[in-house]
Formats: sequence, structure tokens, C-alpha cells
Amino acid sequence: MEAAEAAGAADFADGPEALTVLTTTDSEAGARELARGAVEARLAACAQISGPVTSVYRWKDAVETAPEWQVLFKTTPPRYAALEDHLRAVHPYETPEIIATPVVRGSADYLRWVAEETAPGGARTE
Repeated sequence: MEAAEAAGAADFADGPEALTVLTTTDSEAGARELARGAVEARLAACAQISGPVTSVYRWKDAVETAPEWQVLFKTTPPRYAALEDHLRAVHPYETPEIIATPVVRGSADYLRWVAEETAPGGARTE
């Protein structure tokens, strides 16, 4: 048995059991609202806010530089579409950054917690 398996790590041959989803917004208060709304709706188990970061991007034929706050959500593939829909509905940007990255390995206990916390209707197994 590999050390990671012995320590309770999960490896997913059939695809990820969790995703990290990144977005950015223009204020710390806005980032907190995005994070809280997604967690309250059970679209994400948790969210981490980092910032400010400096973003440089092209928008409407001009290169812009602006401070932003990153929000990193932890969710599951079945909840991704609802999380994306929620973010699009409440996000202040016309074209928000919403990028999902699969979690290819992780602590089995943590990933189970993510699945439980994002289960529709709050179907937790604790």
C-alpha cells in the first residue's frame, strides 16, 4: 500500500470528486459576499479569500490594471453548474472569471466533507 493511501488520500481514476473554482472581484466586501452566498447555498463547502492582488488584463481594447480579491471555492463536479449560475447571477462583473480546476488527489476525509457540505438539501453523513 502506498504511503498516501495508508494516510487516507483519495485518488480518482473515474474523474475528480472535487473541484476548486476561482473567481475575482473588485473589493474585499464583494469577495466576502460571493463566498458567503455560495457556502450558505451549499454550492461550495468553503471559500478562501486572498487579496488584494494586482490584475493586468485587456478589456474593451484597453490594457487595465486593478486591485482584485480572489475567491477560491471548494465544490464537487455535480454542484459546479449551480455554482457557476449563482456566481454569474450575483457577480458585479459583466464577464466574471470563473475557472474550475479538478482536484486529482486529496485527503479522503476532507473530500468527503466537501461532498457532504455541498449535498443538495444538506444531506450530511456526520
